[in-house]
Amino acid sequence: MNNVLSGPLGFIGAVLLAYLLGSISFAVLSSRLFGLADPRSYGSGNPGATNVLRSGHKGAALFTLIGDALKGLVAVLLARWAVERLGLDDALPALCALAAFIGHCFPLFHGFKGGKGVATAAGVLFGLNLGLGLATLVAWLLVFGFFRISSVAALVAAAAAVVYQVIVFGFGLQALAVLVMGGLLVWRHQDNIRRLLTGQEGRVAAGKRKPR
Repeated sequence: MNNVLSGPLGFIGAVLLAYLLGSISFAVLSSRLFGLADPRSYGSGNPGATNVLRSGHKGAALFTLIGDALKGLVAVLLARWAVERLGLDDALPALCALAAFIGHCFPLFHGFKGGKGVATAAGVLFGLNLGLGLATLVAWLLVFGFFRISSVAALVAAAAAVVYQVIVFGFGLQALAVLVMGGLLVWRHQDNIRRLLTGQEGRVAAGKRKPR
């Protein structure tokens, strides 16, 4: 059994598991738990923490944020464990990080229509490298604290993660995974970018304005 897990099937299974973990939508789960409307039915229609916050329920938004981040972190930590204990290829954590992120954006359990991936990206970055995760989080907090616009903070943090990874931690498979995640995150924010360019992107304020 151990020989099977430590071979190609184990590697493929780990990547698939990471994708399935990413496919769990904590926005949908938290909304059901707190008796709220489906987050895909109001606001931006995005099943993520920011849209859940528009319901006015901060607890549900926090649950979503933590859950989406943890699933990314767990996917990478499990991959690192598999590398250390089962002897799987050390490319696994980077591939599982990307698989979990793709799972969030294109979830199997929700018709491949998922969120934008900000919290999940944060989780996988912390799993890949604590320093990288902290540096990216600081960038997000600084930008969000100044502008109070979630999309601006996410876009700047995505760019910062790529720069930090390449300059500080080097280029390789992990850098490629971070670059792909950053590109997908920007692509998932197309509507936000259009609203930013026309000055229509709103600031985050739970329960104080009608969601766009």
